[in-house]
Amino acid sequence: MADAKVIPFDDDRSRGSAQRAARRRSAPRRAGDPVAGVQALPGQQDAPRNGQLQDGQPQDGQQGGEPQAARSEPAGRAPEPRGGGKWDRRVAGGLAFLRRRLTGEYEVDDFGYDEELTDQVLMSLLRPFYEKYFRVEVKGIENIPADGGALIVANHSGTLPLDGLMMQVAVHDNHPQGRHLRLLAADLVFMLPVINELARKAGHTLACAEDAERLLERGELVGVMPEGFKGIGKPFSERYKLQRFGRGGFVSTALRTGSPIVPCSIVGAEEIYPMVGNAKTLARVLGFPYFPITPTFPWLGPLGAVPLPTKWTIQFGEPIPTDGYPPEAAEDPMLMFNLTDQVREQIQHSLYKLLVQRRSVFF
Repeated sequence: MADAKVIPFDDDRSRGSAQRAARRRSAPRRAGDPVAGVQALPGQQDAPRNGQLQDGQPQDGQQGGEPQAARSEPAGRAPEPRGGGKWDRRVAGGLAFLRRRLTGEYEVDDFGYDEELTDQVLMSLLRPFYEKYFRVEVKGIENIPADGGALIVANHSGTLPLDGLMMQVAVHDNHPQGRHLRLLAADLVFMLPVINELARKAGHTLACAEDAERLLERGELVGVMPEGFKGIGKPFSERYKLQRFGRGGFVSTALRTGSPIVPCSIVGAEEIYPMVGNAKTLARVLGFPYFPITPTFPWLGPLGAVPLPTKWTIQFGEPIPTDGYPPEAAEDPMLMFNLTDQVREQIQHSLYKLLVQRRSVFF
């Protein structure tokens, strides 16, 4: 919020116009100046005001008795480094980062998550897409707990899983505690060369109940998209219509750990690759769950793989608590079905509301 401006009240309105004109011509009274009607001390009678000498020239290095450097910075903000100091720190930090990578002085957890690499490199690579290309707007970030484990459940779409990556940046950059989101990914992600290693470094792990429970018990934020390939590979004609949420395994995991479920609705990802067809035969040959055909791919070659610059909105809904249920509730199929349906309906309802509110696909 912009700084408020203090507008002084003119309590001398009853005085004559000549006095007001004289006040306008004179410099405003500052703290320490003699009050009108009081004789100034001999050493102060001819003291220059507003940092100027008698001929109107400013004093060297001073303004109003305060050092110039101290007055040039806003209150409460550290002065900006001068003489390239900002870039010097960046270069020094980059060299220190490279030294730690070369010497192995960095930590990786038992899932392969490299927090330093994620913060310094991977997030920096994703942030331009998040801020400039998709211009993501985040709502309801306060619904994510400040600490402790929580399961974020979101819709899945877009032909390529960019929505999960943008959700990861949204949580890290907007949450007051800068929390990290650990995504549960499909088996295919960990079968692809290079992608497998990057996914592990970014904190992703296999979408199985065992890994999810371990992360939640550690107090981590875990993200899951229960639609899976059914959501990400659905045709454009079915956009923003949620597919089936599996068998409710994510609800069982939340019940076992007593973690709240935070529904998440993502609008904008459906239109980045409008999928108008699916070459199923080619998909089976390549071992993919689908092979998308869009208005630009494969007709334009590699250029057709560039996503459309749609405007995104990510909204986190009110958490659904699970810590009030007994331990055996995780084995109750009817309870899991009801909670799964509740989460799904809340996400679908939020999607419809966001679609009504948005002005355009691209703005």
